[in-house]
Amino acid sequence: MSPASISRRTLLSGLAATSAVAATGAAALPATAAGRECRAGKTGPISVVYVEVNDHSMLSAGQYTLTQGGAQVFDIAVIFAANINYDGTKAYLHFNENVQRVLDNAATEIRPLQQKGIKVVLSILGNHQGAGFANFPSKAAAEAFAQELADAVTRYGLDGIDFDDEYAGYGANGTGQPNASSFFYLVSALRRKLPTKLITLYDIGPSAARLSYNGQSIANTFNYAWNPYYGTWSIPRGPSAKSRLSPAAVSYSATSSSLAASLAQRTVNEGYGVFLTYNLSAANTASYISAFTSKLYGSTTVYKP
Repeated sequence: MSPASISRRTLLSGLAATSAVAATGAAALPATAAGRECRAGKTGPISVVYVEVNDHSMLSAGQYTLTQGGAQVFDIAVIFAANINYDGTKAYLHFNENVQRVLDNAATEIRPLQQKGIKVVLSILGNHQGAGFANFPSKAAAEAFAQELADAVTRYGLDGIDFDDEYAGYGANGTGQPNASSFFYLVSALRRKLPTKLITLYDIGPSAARLSYNGQSIANTFNYAWNPYYGTWSIPRGPSAKSRLSPAAVSYSATSSSLAASLAQRTVNEGYGVFLTYNLSAANTASYISAFTSKLYGSTTVYKP
């Protein structure tokens, strides 16, 4: 994970994206199925939160409930982030020491969230070494990396994988440039290996622009997709159903609460089913979160450390 990953996420200008159609793969989880306990007494869009585990604890994702009804605010918590690295011959899955710590301590870092009904997924990010989701040299290489991802989900009891095609450094260390088939093969293989888990798309980079290959699409293979530019509204590529998309994206450190509230209201008004937030810290952020939960769920938020 690069320090650049933090600065990129404060961008306040978006890139317009069109919603992909046509599909192969598993159907998305319905909005009310992100977590039985988590969704109890709560209707409205799914709330997603990324946590930078280099700096913050995953447990923060479970410390917020709605004042009315007591449901957890967040339905999906994303561990940010593991890496796709390159060893001079092939791509491989890499965990920095902070990600490894979270995974090794799943009993205290991940299970408490899952017990509250929050799904925990692992984000995968490039690492400037030339390896990315879009430049596997063969179908077999893409499937081998998919197996590494599936093994990690199984080993650590995770709920899925999030793809974030940034900082790959395509072409570095003699690696190839993005090709048409790699991401299709990778996601298709991962879905076969994880038929009931979440696979989500952070709509950025060469991979997100290559969801179709040889007349087939993986757009609806993703359970959810979201806009990657915080403080903006942009319909992401990915699933065709509005219930599986987050055109809104907010950062706790870079988006005003008034703008977050406005984006939440637009999410409801236009019938989208997901609301993306980024960089939750250990600080009491209930006032900020209340600004958007009031629009999404008609309730303010309570902080429970």
